[in-house]
Amino acid sequence: MTTPQTPENPGTFSIPADSALPGWLAGLPRAWQPYAMLARLDRPVGVWLLFLPCVMGLGFARLTSNGLHPIDFLWTLLFLIGAVVMRGAGCTWNDITDKDFDAKVARTAARPIPSGAVSTKQAYIFLLAQLAIGFLIWLALPWDAKIAALLALPLVAIYPYTKRVTWWPQAWLGLTFNWGVLVGAATANVITGPTYILYFGLVLWTIAYDTIYALQDREDDALIGVRSTARLFGRQAVLISFGFHMGAAALIGFAAYAQGAGRLGALTALLFLAHGAWQAMTLKTRGEGKALAMFKANVHAGAIVAIGLLIAAMFPPTTSSRLFAEHETVPAAVAMPFGLKPRPRPAISYPDTWFASDMERALAAEVAKRGDAAETPANP
Repeated sequence: MTTPQTPENPGTFSIPADSALPGWLAGLPRAWQPYAMLARLDRPVGVWLLFLPCVMGLGFARLTSNGLHPIDFLWTLLFLIGAVVMRGAGCTWNDITDKDFDAKVARTAARPIPSGAVSTKQAYIFLLAQLAIGFLIWLALPWDAKIAALLALPLVAIYPYTKRVTWWPQAWLGLTFNWGVLVGAATANVITGPTYILYFGLVLWTIAYDTIYALQDREDDALIGVRSTARLFGRQAVLISFGFHMGAAALIGFAAYAQGAGRLGALTALLFLAHGAWQAMTLKTRGEGKALAMFKANVHAGAIVAIGLLIAAMFPPTTSSRLFAEHETVPAAVAMPFGLKPRPRPAISYPDTWFASDMERALAAEVAKRGDAAETPANP
C-alpha cells in the first residue's frame, strides 16, 4: 500500500468528537489518521453492515447443500477483509464526490477532504490502494462469485449522485450494501430464487436503518438541497421506517421458508422484527436524538439474521419444514420389558341385520347357481 503523505494543512485536522474509536485513532501515526478517517476505520458499523449480508448469503445457500463446510471459515475471513477495504473505498469515493456538500454540513465539515487534511489527489491514490487489496480478495473467490462481485461496482460508483436526483438514495444504498448476499450465495453454491427474495428483504431493511441515520442531517440537507427518505417522510419518518422493517422481516421469513430453513427461519424473522419494533419505540419515546444509537443497533439486527441462517444450515429440519408440528402417529406394536405381552383385544361380533342376512343368502344362491351351470355338460 502507498504510504500516506502528511496532510497539507495539518493544523485544521482533529479527531472528531463522535468517533467510535477515538483512542485507537489517536494511537495511529499522525500522517495516517486522516486516511483512517477517510476509510471510516474508526466507525466500524458500516463494515459490519456490509459484511453481515455476505455471511447471510453463505449460510442461506448452505441450507440446500448439506450444511456448512470447513472452507466456509476461509470465505468468511475473505468477506471480512473485503468488507473493510471495499467499504473504505466506497467511503473514499463518496467523500471525493461530496466534498463540496460535506463542507456545508456541520457533521461532515471536519472530514479529511473538506477540512484540507487530505487533498483530492491523495484521496484518489488512497482509493486505488484500497481497490488493489480488494482485487486480491476478488481473485480468491470462485468464478460465479467473481461475476457477482463485479456487477456491484456500478452500484457503488453511482450511489453518491443519487441523493442529488432522487428522494430515495437509501433504496440505492440498499441495493449496493446488500449485494454481498448474492456474492455469498454464489461462493457457497448457486443463487436461487429465494436468494433474491432475501436480497430485496435486506434492501427494505437498509431503507429503514439509513432513514433513521439520515434523521441527524435533515435540517442541513434541506438547506443545501440534498434529498433523503428522512426528508421525504417528514414527521412520519420513524413510523414509515418501521413499516419497511416489517416488510423486510416478512421477506426474510418467506425466503427462509422457501429455502427450507424450517422453524429456525421463522424464529429468526420474528426476532428481527422484534428488534425493529424496539428501535421504533425507542425513537418515539426518547426522541430523534437517539437516531445514531438506533442506527448502530442495526448491527445486532443483522447479526440475528446471519446467526439464525447459519444455525439453520448446521441443523437442517429432518422431516418437515412447516411451522406447526404434524399429527403424531402411534406405532402398531410396542415392545414391553421383562417378556410381558399386551393382552389381546377380544373379538367383537356384531349381530346380523335383516338387510345383511338377506344379502348374504342372495349372494350364496347366486354363487351356487353359477357353480351348477358350470358343472352341467353341454349337449352333443
